[in-house]
Amino acid sequence: MPKLPAEAYAIIEGRHSDPFHYLGLHPEGDKSVVRAFLPDATNVEAVGEHGEIARLDRVHDSGLFIGALPNGSKHYQLRAKFGDNVVEFEDAYRFPTILTDFDLYLLGEGTHQRIYDKLGAHPMRLEGVDGIGFVVLAPNARRVSVVGDFNFWDGRRHPMRVRGAGYWELFIPNAKPGDHYKFEIIGPHGHLLPLKSDPLAFASELRPKTASIVFDEAHLPRPRPAPDGINALSAPMSIYEVHLGSWRRKDGNEWLTYRELAEQLPAYARDMGFTHLEFLPVSEHPFDGSWGYQPTGLYAPTSRFGSPEDFAALIDACHREGIGVLLDWVPGHFPDDPHGLGSFDGTSLYEHANPLQGRHLDWGTLIYNYGRTEVTNFLVSNALFWLERYAIDGLRVDAVASMLYLDYSRPPGAWIPNQYGGRENIEAINFLRRFNTELFARFPQATTAAEESTAWPQVSRPVEFGGLGFGYKWNMGWMHDTLNYISKDPIHRKYHHGEILFGLHYAFSENFILPLSHDEVVHGKRSIFGRMPGDEWQRFANLRAYYSFMFGHPGKKLLFMGGEIAQSREWNHDQSLDWHLLEYKYHQGIQALVRDLNRIYRAVPALHQMDCDQAGFEWLITDDANRNVFAWLRKGFDEHARCLVVVNFSPNVYRNYRVPVPFAGKWKEVFNSDSAHYGGTNVGNIGEVQTVAGKAPELRLTVPPLAAIFLVPES
Repeated sequence: MPKLPAEAYAIIEGRHSDPFHYLGLHPEGDKSVVRAFLPDATNVEAVGEHGEIARLDRVHDSGLFIGALPNGSKHYQLRAKFGDNVVEFEDAYRFPTILTDFDLYLLGEGTHQRIYDKLGAHPMRLEGVDGIGFVVLAPNARRVSVVGDFNFWDGRRHPMRVRGAGYWELFIPNAKPGDHYKFEIIGPHGHLLPLKSDPLAFASELRPKTASIVFDEAHLPRPRPAPDGINALSAPMSIYEVHLGSWRRKDGNEWLTYRELAEQLPAYARDMGFTHLEFLPVSEHPFDGSWGYQPTGLYAPTSRFGSPEDFAALIDACHREGIGVLLDWVPGHFPDDPHGLGSFDGTSLYEHANPLQGRHLDWGTLIYNYGRTEVTNFLVSNALFWLERYAIDGLRVDAVASMLYLDYSRPPGAWIPNQYGGRENIEAINFLRRFNTELFARFPQATTAAEESTAWPQVSRPVEFGGLGFGYKWNMGWMHDTLNYISKDPIHRKYHHGEILFGLHYAFSENFILPLSHDEVVHGKRSIFGRMPGDEWQRFANLRAYYSFMFGHPGKKLLFMGGEIAQSREWNHDQSLDWHLLEYKYHQGIQALVRDLNRIYRAVPALHQMDCDQAGFEWLITDDANRNVFAWLRKGFDEHARCLVVVNFSPNVYRNYRVPVPFAGKWKEVFNSDSAHYGGTNVGNIGEVQTVAGKAPELRLTVPPLAAIFLVPES
């Protein structure tokens, strides 16, 4: 065998960083030399574009072949014998580049809004040949190869070419949709890394397997849009938060598929009167017990319940029922599984290198480096991806507080201050502002919501006015205060009267969502129903009063699944909700109550039009702590659009209870949580009350025990 140059051995040993410099077709004098690396081949020929055939000599036992075509040949195919089989195929190393110079410019600048059109694995046609184009970011790698079903998972067979800013690419003509693949990477110090899943994979294997799957996006039908204005501040917004794997299960405790969920979940949400479904994160994740909050595949709907087409069918079914869809989105951290983003190219590419910045102490996860343009581009593009590809109506951003503060859940000395010596994460703040700015610019009908548990100002105010730019913020303070209040025995509630009042001091400082979320029904906190004090009747009455209080309170609503049937036990992600509880009348009553609260909330403009406006609320009774009674007025745009809300958190009936109102005449009792229909005692006002004459109009009400009543003026 002839003596080979060092470059040839770099190909043979799988460490060449620029395989196109050696492999493929290269002019040498009056010949065009073809070099191909084909392990396990015994004979190889190059077939020129005019039918000319050149034998390629085996110059190394590992499978390196070299031969010459007549000068002027540009296109050729390879014909190789493997055992008894002769195969003719295209050579990946004869094809041009995939990324354009403009792509590289935008990627380097970190302003490419559609990286999902370029990175990842895409079916494409180059020079009349069908195949898959693979592109991945690994700026510090010495070599990156695509390995998969199409090359025996052998990293020597398809090393990629590196382009500007560290993007590696390769068009593989014999690859096809459905193929499984990963990236084999040699790090900057020459060490071989664990095989890496594609950060922009559009489909993935079912855990515990971790390969990415080539997906043909041409087969992804875009779901129909949701109704116009569904996310508006003036629109009713009642969100049913759902974990897809445990909402309902089949016999044998099996998950429902996306298609089966599409047949059942949207119809149920519509029947219950919810306006939106919010799914716990659907991005691919390796561990069921993370509920999706430790994702490894941000661009892939989890394969647990089906394919990307199946997920799109679920979104379409929701929109067909008039239901908006929100996704929980996790740009705050990611797990350190070896196949994931951690040390992706042998360096801290996506995360901070310093663990004082790059690792969450609470969760053991890695923190994105928001100071890198490639990282923020990856995340912002992912947000836009879900709205464009799947017509998602909004994103709820998880754990925003952990992003905003450098010292989040860290002891003194275990964090690094910002450039000004402060605790604010300036890069994360800039990222969140960019995320909201670009999302609302591209999708003005969509919305975003922040799970932010601190007093950070202007979370849901426009970026141009100094805010973070979110559409809404979860009101965590309201949730904690009111759950603490309602868990007390009524005899003690007068000492906690301020926990109900306090939330109204800041209720309009943000565009708030009132959340009773999944986090409140796990880890020993008990279910919402499980927190209710008293005997059986009182517990259900307390829950009815609490839900009614929530729907009468300013702010959009969110209820985690199971809350609407008074789930008794804590939520368990490994089993279905306890639907059998609906065999019992009190549980039936809670479900009927939630259904009617949603109906009233949507039907009465005063209960939703000015949810986020101080002008839409007026306290009427705040000082009746001894009787645990509160009363307020909700207002709509029209001057006569009013709703009186009276809540009695004591087990006593109050008769001739005096409440001032703005209009004289009849006020209709449009809702009473003490109705026998819900399991109550039917104490109330027989449908309507006439104001009493005096200096100002006044109602004298019968206020039922542990209950709320809503009254509207007769039109």
